[in-house]
Amino acid sequence: MNLITRFLSRRISLAAMSLALLLGVSSCASTARVGVTNDFDHSVNFRNYKTWAWLPQQPTDTEGGPAQGYQSFLDKRIRTAVEREMTAKGLTHVDKAPDLYVAYSAKVEDKQRTNNGAYGPYGYPYWYGYGYGGLYNRGFVTEYKAGTVIIDFVDAHRKELAWRGQGQAQVDNQTISEEEVYRIVGGILGTYPPQDQQARR
Repeated sequence: MNLITRFLSRRISLAAMSLALLLGVSSCASTARVGVTNDFDHSVNFRNYKTWAWLPQQPTDTEGGPAQGYQSFLDKRIRTAVEREMTAKGLTHVDKAPDLYVAYSAKVEDKQRTNNGAYGPYGYPYWYGYGYGGLYNRGFVTEYKAGTVIIDFVDAHRKELAWRGQGQAQVDNQTISEEEVYRIVGGILGTYPPQDQQARR
């Protein structure tokens, strides 16, 4: 009787532990961190930039907008997020003669990653590696949606790219939600101005 009780207790403990791990994975998936990279012109003194405006030839976003006379939800979300971050950095939005033009591009892609099986379906060391796992060539296949936003700062006087930031995170749908937009844009612009030792002060 003692052995049976001990056996059942162990099975229940293992089941509870498995459930806790699965819930933890779900939680991580909804708050996946943003992978951010940036590059810039090392000859530029970024302290000289005080004002900015949207690039007049802003390309259309992933939803095909903005169409003539209105903005798509994604376009509006990104513009609002960028404007908020730029204001926080002390840069002023102007209608004419800016120091910087700002443009962005955004897309959502279905992606897949296979690991070598050395880790469990949720144990591999990739920040965007949350999803469902299946056996594939002795490894695990994880499918997920990745939302990518690229933000460009163009020197308005030289008409040359001064800074580019890119952010990517796992998203839940085929478009990037308002919460996800703020998270990705905040992550990207959190790296501006450049802190590289080669950047001019």
